[in-house]
Amino acid sequence: MRLNKSITQVAASVLLATLSSAPVLANQAGDIIVRAGITHVAPASNDSAIYANSAPLGATASVEDDSQLGLNFVYFYSDKVAVELLAATPFSHDISISDGTDAANLGSTKHLPPTLSVLYYPNEPSSKWQPYLGAGINYTVFFDDKFNPAQTDSALNLENLNLKNSWGLSAQLGLDYHLEDNWLVNASVRYIDIDTTATFTAVNGTVPGKVDVEIDPWVYTLSLGYKF
Repeated sequence: MRLNKSITQVAASVLLATLSSAPVLANQAGDIIVRAGITHVAPASNDSAIYANSAPLGATASVEDDSQLGLNFVYFYSDKVAVELLAATPFSHDISISDGTDAANLGSTKHLPPTLSVLYYPNEPSSKWQPYLGAGINYTVFFDDKFNPAQTDSALNLENLNLKNSWGLSAQLGLDYHLEDNWLVNASVRYIDIDTTATFTAVNGTVPGKVDVEIDPWVYTLSLGYKF
C-alpha cells in the first residue's frame, strides 16, 4: 500500500511539473483578440485637380489627417492564421483648396473605413513577440460632406458636396506583445487604397463640378488588447 501510494505521489508530481513547464501559447486556434487604441489616418499628399464643367479650375484639393479611437477584432483559425476586422469611431477630415500659392479650408467630410484582413503570424506560438503580415479589403463610407460656409456664401456659391463610397485593397505590418493574464499591446501600420470622386455644384447649381481624390492613407495604430 505504501509503495503504491509513493508511486502515485511521484507520478502526480511529475505530471504537475510537466504541466507547469509547458509553454503558454500566445496564439492558438479559436482565440479571439479585441484591441482598442488610437488610430491615426494620414492621407497621401496628392493634390487633386478641381474641375467645373469638365474644365480644370487651376486649383487643387487635398484631405487632412485625423486621429480617432480604433477598434479591431481578431479570430484565429490556427496558431499562425487569423482574420481581423478593423473598425473605428468616425474620422473627420478637413478638405483644403490651393491655387499653388495660397490655401484655404474648402469643407469637410467624415468616413468609416471597415477593413477585413487575413493575418499571418510567422513566429512560434510560444513566443510573446508576435509580428504579423496582413492583406485585406476595405470599404470606406463617406458622410456628412459639407462646404465651409465661407465657400457656400462666396460668389461661387458652392453647394451639394458629395463623396462617393470606395472599395479598395489594404496591406499591413503589425506586432503583438503578450503580457500576463491575456493582456497584450499592439502596434501596426497599414496602407489602404481609398479613391473617391467628390461632386458639387456652383453658381446657384448651374455649374457641375468634380474632384477625383486619391486619399490612399497610411494608417497607424497603437492599442491595448485582451485575448479571450
